[in-house]
Amino acid sequence: MDILSLLAFLLSCMIQEVGAEMKLSPEELTVLRGEEAQFTCSTTNIQWAVMTWQLNQIPVLTIHNDTGVLPVANPDVSAKESPDSPGDWVFSLKNIERQHRGEVTCNLQDIDRRTASLSVQEKGNVKVFGDNKLVLKGESALFECQAAGWYPEPSLQWQVGDKLVSQSEYNISIEESGKDLFTVTSFHSVTAAKSSHVVCLASVSALTRPLNSSVRLTVEVVQDGDDCTVLLAVTALLAALLLLLLLCIAAVLCYRQRRQAKSSTKEAIWFSQSGSGGGSVAEATGGQFNPGYTSEGPTDAVYNELFIEAGRTMDFATFTKVLKGEDGYSEAFKVPDVVSSSSWSESQTQASLSEESSNNVRRITTV
Repeated sequence: MDILSLLAFLLSCMIQEVGAEMKLSPEELTVLRGEEAQFTCSTTNIQWAVMTWQLNQIPVLTIHNDTGVLPVANPDVSAKESPDSPGDWVFSLKNIERQHRGEVTCNLQDIDRRTASLSVQEKGNVKVFGDNKLVLKGESALFECQAAGWYPEPSLQWQVGDKLVSQSEYNISIEESGKDLFTVTSFHSVTAAKSSHVVCLASVSALTRPLNSSVRLTVEVVQDGDDCTVLLAVTALLAALLLLLLLCIAAVLCYRQRRQAKSSTKEAIWFSQSGSGGGSVAEATGGQFNPGYTSEGPTDAVYNELFIEAGRTMDFATFTKVLKGEDGYSEAFKVPDVVSSSSWSESQTQASLSEESSNNVRRITTV
């Protein structure tokens, strides 16, 4: 009997030890500053009396198995029984700050205790500097991204279109500022292949989705082949036509200028001759301008021939008489002003011929 009693006692102790098994989940938890952290404490021992929650070994909440949660001074700390598993209690800590990081402990007094790890991170901001860019295909465009105000240092990654860029293709520099915050800066050079969005991603482990900032990269394609050849040909043709038009205009202007210069030269010569020759003739004859005078008639050669012939038939006295007339010198040979001395000779010859033929002197009235 004593042996049986001893075996029964040992068996009951083993059952009690198994029933005292407890679990705290999650064992590690990372949350962002300002968010809420939750831990669940479960046990198979229904005989526990008091459950105490500790934060960095400081009691912050107490639960009595019969009366439930006892009043607490901190409004950010609370606990409730799990609706899906009676006997399990969920501990909540709201408005997490960085000083809350450390150990979170669930203690079943006189039975067991479990401890989990709490980490607190801070989310900053991310920005790609500059505006949207327009580049030619094949050229390079440089982009700068900065993620500031993070704890711990964030991971930063580039994405062009739908493809993530390998970390070997861009550089990263990290600076630590006040309050243990980090700033990460990165430059990335993109070779333009097609139009797409260039995205900069920044993240810490507590973020379910990384923060991102993006700009638009527009790639302008220069057409090759026939289209380019036709464009060049049309451009060259238009340039040639324009050059030809300019040359024609220049030639016309030059021709007109030369004609005007030549005409001006002729007018200057004419005025010079009329000023020199005409004055001497007028002085010799004493005549004035006769509107009825015309220069049409025989040429100088004919006049010279007639004048020689007249000299053959008349002697000097007769010719002088003819010139004088019967009543002395006559004004018959007053002739209008002309531009050359040859006209004066022609007038004298014409007068002599008239005297020889009719022996009458033709009188010309001077106006």
